[in-house]
Amino acid sequence: MVQRYQSPVRVYKYPFELVMAAYEKRFPTCPQIPVFLGSEVLRESRSPDGAVHVVERSCRLRVDAPRLLRKIAGVEHVVFVQTNVLNWKERTLLIEAHNETFANRVVVNEHCSYTVHPENEDWTCFEQSASLDIRSFFGFENALEKIAMKQYTANVKRGKEVIEHYLNELISQGTSHIPRWTPAPVREEDARNQAGPRDPGSLEAHRPSSALGPALEAVSMDGDKLDADYIERCLGHLTPMQESCLIQLRHWLQETHKGKIPKDEHILRFLRARDFHLDKAREMLCQSLSWRKQHQVDLLLQTWQPPALLEEFYAGGWHYQDIDGRPLYILRLGQMDTKGLMKAVGEEVLLRHVLSVNEEGQKRCEGSTRQLGRPISSWTCLLDLEGLNMRHLWRPGVKALLRMIEVVEDNYPETLGRLLIVRAPRVFPVLWTLISPFINENTRRKFLIYSGSNYQGPGGLVDYLDREVIPDFLGGESVCNVPEGGLVPKSLYMTEEEQEHADQLWQWSETYHSASVLRGAPHEVAVEILEGESVITWDFDILRGDVVFSLYHAKKVPRPGAREPGTRASGQLIDKGWVLGRDYSRVEAPLVCREGESIQGSHVTRWPGVYLLQWQMHSPPGSVACSLPGVDDVLTALHSPGPKCKLLYYYEVLASEDFRGSMSSLESCTSGFSQLSAATSSSSSGQSHSSSLVSR
Repeated sequence: MVQRYQSPVRVYKYPFELVMAAYEKRFPTCPQIPVFLGSEVLRESRSPDGAVHVVERSCRLRVDAPRLLRKIAGVEHVVFVQTNVLNWKERTLLIEAHNETFANRVVVNEHCSYTVHPENEDWTCFEQSASLDIRSFFGFENALEKIAMKQYTANVKRGKEVIEHYLNELISQGTSHIPRWTPAPVREEDARNQAGPRDPGSLEAHRPSSALGPALEAVSMDGDKLDADYIERCLGHLTPMQESCLIQLRHWLQETHKGKIPKDEHILRFLRARDFHLDKAREMLCQSLSWRKQHQVDLLLQTWQPPALLEEFYAGGWHYQDIDGRPLYILRLGQMDTKGLMKAVGEEVLLRHVLSVNEEGQKRCEGSTRQLGRPISSWTCLLDLEGLNMRHLWRPGVKALLRMIEVVEDNYPETLGRLLIVRAPRVFPVLWTLISPFINENTRRKFLIYSGSNYQGPGGLVDYLDREVIPDFLGGESVCNVPEGGLVPKSLYMTEEEQEHADQLWQWSETYHSASVLRGAPHEVAVEILEGESVITWDFDILRGDVVFSLYHAKKVPRPGAREPGTRASGQLIDKGWVLGRDYSRVEAPLVCREGESIQGSHVTRWPGVYLLQWQMHSPPGSVACSLPGVDDVLTALHSPGPKCKLLYYYEVLASEDFRGSMSSLESCTSGFSQLSAATSSSSSGQSHSSSLVSR
């Protein structure tokens, strides 16, 4: 198996020329990197104008491995060949390295680049990627792989420290500025030499395959890259391999995922849940994203309003923060009539409420991160079990609890930072025996259980909560507004038929909108955008027939009548008297969608107004599609039994900063998804970035 490493973007807040001077100090030897034994120049060449300098070196590295492994291999050091292409004009350094020792058994390739920061020309960016492929090594393949990756990642961190060391040394010696390269005047004799034949052993012969031309595209920074300072500030300390896993999984999602890209902290939770095993984390995350799309979980906080009965009798709520700055959620489970709640509102409503709590928890973590200026990725739950009895062990209730635990474990991993269980009664071990096998081992380690009143002294709640935050019902100073729960009156219970119907309604509310498209009668949806820069995303399935999908922008509402922003108006909305180009304009090129296709796409708006999503029946070859049918066409379509198209669709409006990960910039990318459909092109007006992805 090939092991890969990808670094984040590391930023040196110094000009490129000064960083290059520090980099050159690493050769021919570097005492700060003990495994680097030395190097010698094999070939060196410069372009006629001096702008490009190519150096090929042979570098010797000490083998930091057990003595037995070194003895079997018969070597004390390994040799790598490094090719550097320094372009003073473009201000880039491209580095390629590969191993010569054991090249037929082990293949190591490394690519590095130093480039100018895209937003500050006085800063320098560094990126590094590498691959390790151990084909055979005397039966010690696994051991060698672990040793090699451990040593490599240790030197990654050391490499940045070395550059910073030499930068400080240069500045202390009085070198704080190095002028940029400027072309020297070309003499007539030099011009003739440039036009003459070149030495095949010079610049072009030793230029690496990725140098100068295509490489500038490959290493240029864009909004989809993570820098190391951002990771440390917003996500917390990660080892080099953990950083690499995050970057690789994030990049894979950007290339393949047909939908909204999760935020970086969300991706990181899934990696932590699988101990940074990339394939396992990818599988878990993809299943969760599919689940979120199926149940429209991204809209939950905007659409979910708990029933009044649930607000009165559900004994849970948010209450300040713990001593580490995590949001604190209090749940008085012992005071809650779980059986009564299930019989009054149904299991699906309870599950949906639990999901809304988890969604709110993630949102509060983001707020705490901004407020405190350090990463807060999880929340604390204070679980009060006073009053827990055999009523809570009602079998359907336990079954529902296990289902909720399973859903939360699968889709909200590593969101619970600590669970403080207080006043656990004698019946608690019975409940714990039932539920503990369904809780992930990493999660179980975060449980702290207090029986009786032993939570009040040292080692109790005061170790995790400030005294002014401990709720009054636990002897603290804080007035807690969490509902007290209590028995749900049986008069509020639903009949079995009502409960079954309620569950069905909940499931139907999760489905997409359906629409029929008749010849001459398109289906249109109006979306009002109040802020200039938002993201409209869509997802629809063609169930019958072929349709043409288009997106238009209008400055006024198509039909009279005020409505709340974000609400949906649908049907045929474009007025017959409107003229394309005057009253409304096309902002997404028409896309022909065939029966059975699933289409996902996005559009970044630039101006407020009304955006119209339009589906119209695809005209056969030779006919001309018209977005504004006549009255006769519509009447004929409505009264004739002719063919019609059917589709299911869903759309969402997001703020641009919430559409991709925290470091993404929609201004610097052309697609919210993995690729552009061949039939889709950007608007010639240049007013947005948009894309549509077709899948069958």
